[in-house]
Amino acid sequence: MRPLPRPAETPDAAPQPVPRPAPCSPDTPGPTATEERALDRLTALVRQCHGSQVDVWLDETGTPAAPSAAAECLASARRTQLKPYVAPAVLLYIGSPEDRAPAIDPYRIAGVTAVILVLAVGMSVLVATRLVRPVRAVTAAARRMRAGDGSARAVVRAKGEVGELGAAFNEMSEHLDRMERQRKAMVSDVSHELRTPLSNIRGWLEAAQDGVADLDPALTASLVEEATLLQHIVDDLQQLALADVGKLRLHPEPVDAAALTEQIATVYRAAAEAAELALTVEVSGRPHLEADPVRLRQAVGNLLANAVRYTPAGGRVTLRAYGDGDDVLIEVADTGPGIAPEHLPHVFDRFWRAEKSRSRRTGGSGLGLAIVRQLAEAHGGSAAVRSEPGRGATFTLRLPRAPE
Repeated sequence: MRPLPRPAETPDAAPQPVPRPAPCSPDTPGPTATEERALDRLTALVRQCHGSQVDVWLDETGTPAAPSAAAECLASARRTQLKPYVAPAVLLYIGSPEDRAPAIDPYRIAGVTAVILVLAVGMSVLVATRLVRPVRAVTAAARRMRAGDGSARAVVRAKGEVGELGAAFNEMSEHLDRMERQRKAMVSDVSHELRTPLSNIRGWLEAAQDGVADLDPALTASLVEEATLLQHIVDDLQQLALADVGKLRLHPEPVDAAALTEQIATVYRAAAEAAELALTVEVSGRPHLEADPVRLRQAVGNLLANAVRYTPAGGRVTLRAYGDGDDVLIEVADTGPGIAPEHLPHVFDRFWRAEKSRSRRTGGSGLGLAIVRQLAEAHGGSAAVRSEPGRGATFTLRLPRAPE
């Protein structure tokens, strides 16, 4: 039997559509248009490789299939068809036995390790020194303070937490030094204030005992005055001590500032007239506050007594009261010589007096203004002063206004 002749093929001819077998079941869908084009292209590649008319179809799993004789051509055609869509293969080069890794030099590794250790130790020592130096400075300053050196300060130039520690220590040291100086000054002032009246009383009593002086009414009145002064100093010290420990008792009640200032002015108006001074009262509105009237009269009375004492004849003392927001302000203004700027920060200090001789003719014990500040703070307020030399002084009590 003579074989059937093959139809002539042109390798470069465009692929012709190949009739596909119908689906095995009507429920099985056939290939889509895109799949048909891809299958036609694959068929053309398989025929070009095999050199004969070979059919390519999709099996039940949707995989291209061809006769077993064209299996290799099908695999090659599929690789050619998928090559534009697949990443190139990774080339793995395996060296030959001659391509050996360089030998490990243990001395070199040891040297590098030693250098790293030296650098690490050096940096650790540097950081530790920077951290320890300010701590040592604070420790040394604390030991000097314990030895009695009130001027001990720690020199700390570091920043961060260590710097804050040094600054806090210096602030504490300065505060303790200031408190110690104030304590010594207070002991000296108290001894001075108590020694003067006690010496007078003792001297006159010894003179009377020895028959040198007679206890006539004038001498008796003088001794009573000295004893009264001594009692005032002791009472003031006790009041300040109670205020320091927070045991100063107050009995607050609604107070009309206008009525209060008028009452206080009435008490001191006679002393002002005796000193040839004009004492006036100025009240704006009807300010009310919640305060202890006895303590408040004491505070304002101390201010008025100072104003009358230091204002020269022909001057004026003004007592004002007015509201300022949630506060009530009570002011005592005079036309006296005023206070020097360097003395203003010390006006409310205990036993402080600008006149250092502490003569009874020029001032009191130096506790009156300290008591004023303590009473104002006990009421939840504050005391302040403003003054210019030669233009008088104005003392201000700022107290909370009474609730409506």
